[in-house]
Amino acid sequence: MSFLELSSVSKTYGRMVQAVKDLNLSVKKGEIVALLGSSGCGKTSTLRMIAGFESVTNGEIRVDGSTIHTLPPARRSVAMAFEGYSLYPPLTIRKNIAFAMNSEQLSTADIAKRVEEIARIVELEDVLDRYPSSISGGQQQRASLARALVRKANLHLLDEPMGQLEPQLRALLRGRIKHFIKDHNLTAILVTHDQTEANALADRIAVMEDGELQQFDTPAVLKENPANLFTATFIGEPPMNVFAARLSRADGHVIFGLQDGLALSFDEASFSPDLRDRLYLPGDSVTIGVRPHAVRLVPDGRTATVIVNQWLGDQTHVAANFAGGTVVSVAHDRAPIREGEQVGVSILPEDLHIFDSRSGIAISHGGQLAWAKIFLSAWMRVPRSSRQLLLTQMAVKSQDPVGATVTTTCKVAV
Repeated sequence: MSFLELSSVSKTYGRMVQAVKDLNLSVKKGEIVALLGSSGCGKTSTLRMIAGFESVTNGEIRVDGSTIHTLPPARRSVAMAFEGYSLYPPLTIRKNIAFAMNSEQLSTADIAKRVEEIARIVELEDVLDRYPSSISGGQQQRASLARALVRKANLHLLDEPMGQLEPQLRALLRGRIKHFIKDHNLTAILVTHDQTEANALADRIAVMEDGELQQFDTPAVLKENPANLFTATFIGEPPMNVFAARLSRADGHVIFGLQDGLALSFDEASFSPDLRDRLYLPGDSVTIGVRPHAVRLVPDGRTATVIVNQWLGDQTHVAANFAGGTVVSVAHDRAPIREGEQVGVSILPEDLHIFDSRSGIAISHGGQLAWAKIFLSAWMRVPRSSRQLLLTQMAVKSQDPVGATVTTTCKVAV
């Protein structure tokens, strides 16, 4: 059941700048959700609208069934860790953290215990009796995070909560903070541009760009089944390799014609029947993608010329000129390949992602229609007792290939 609900929420600054466009988002009680995107994508505006620091231009925000977007911030039961820290200069770090519990009518001993607990989690025990001006930016950020987490609230909003921390400490705190949030059944919304942080902390990630929600799902689904080309290339490090291709068919093979006269040919049995029907449209052009970890360098592959070979301590990144662009391959062992050397590139059909060239919408992942995988994932979350009833209510014509496959897919899962 949804606990936080954003319904058709939009935010416009002035007359021209539309920061958030018709955003719909449902967050469950006890869930950690990350708003992930590049600068200017609308994630911070969304967080500030939930907190009440920005007005909602259009739409509605509800928490536990009650409308909150018309309430002042103090009445929303929201705790927020600010990117800019916002600590009280005259108070020690101990009193800054404890300040969040002043309205909870706790005993002095209980407040002290909770301050000590959260201070241990964020590694602030040694500076509790110092003032904000006398500690580092990273320590101030941790104090702001501690103050937000220790407070009892319906929502905990975390704006770039670890952006100022060194990598080793950041990695340590991610696990501790997630455990704390889950152990206390908090509902948290995290804003970040760091994929690693989003993947480590969040149950689900909302990928945003240009004020619009691109996809909202688990980290695994975002990487393996991206809904569109933006999500595919934004999620993952290094990014997905993508190439323009023109489709053709010959001798039982599906052929993707690339630039520079290269082509990738796969047995049509590697693709599901409904996908083959989709791919055989006359003169169709698509964009194909493959993750760097799935690109294999083999002696008998398609020819590519190495331009960079980097050993990063635990993996090798090899970049090569291929099909009018660059292909990146990642391996866990050192690769004795020199710049300018020719290598063979091999891509398996089960690692192939196909996107519509015009809209960027995903057509398939690993030989299966993309929408079928997404639909089945959602369908499997429907209680079994409700599935048969929903099937009988589906007004799907059998001659419609999409509708027929949806019906078939659902019946298999009943």
